Amino acid sequence: MTFSPSFVPGVFSQQVNVSELENLYELYRRLSNSIVADGYINQEEFVFGLFRSRNKQNFFADRMFQMFDSKHDGLIDFGEFVRSLNIFHPKAPLEDKVSFAFQLYNIRQTGYIRFEEVKDMVLAFLHESDLILSDDIIDTIVLKTFEEADSKGDRKIDLEEWRTFVDRYPAVLKNMTLPYLMNITTTFPNFVKSKDMVDPSPDPRLTGMPLCTGLPFF
Repeated sequence: MTFSPSFVPGVFSQQVNVSELENLYELYRRLSNSIVADGYINQEEFVFGLFRSRNKQNFFADRMFQMFDSKHDGLIDFGEFVRSLNIFHPKAPLEDKVSFAFQLYNIRQTGYIRFEEVKDMVLAFLHESDLILSDDIIDTIVLKTFEEADSKGDRKIDLEEWRTFVDRYPAVLKNMTLPYLMNITTTFPNFVKSKDMVDPSPDPRLTGMPLCTGLPFF
């Protein structure tokens, strides 16, 4: 299947031109056919392609897959793929990045970020990064930061409190921007050269995309 802008009406309309969308589509095509050649990115392809891991017990990667899979059907289509990457584009509105980061932590989808959710995400991140900290240190770090963000003192962080916290500490969102999206052709030059190739194996340039490090953590 060849790329058509109609695949993603309205998506990236202000951030990316058609040429860049074509290259994003090639990235998507390679990922979506890396394990099962069905034109959709399943969870295993997502975890392996973007997180360089075949570990099926990957809480952090699973959470990211849930965020990309907006239709909640267990598959990521091209529209979902681009819409999610749109958040990480350097030209994406700050409010979109703030909201995405908030939803990332809002694991239980209650509309609030709670202490346990922040700790779960931090533990997952530390596990994937092979960083070892004692439980006491982790609790201290998370608790002190959580208390500062929880300005209302009700043991939960709402979106208003999150915005205020991000305004005070903009570095929290520094990794919500992936500069390579400004020039996908330069970052992945083999896509342009091999659009007619069918290669079911994962491309080394796809594995290790900086998505796993492009996420906000307290």
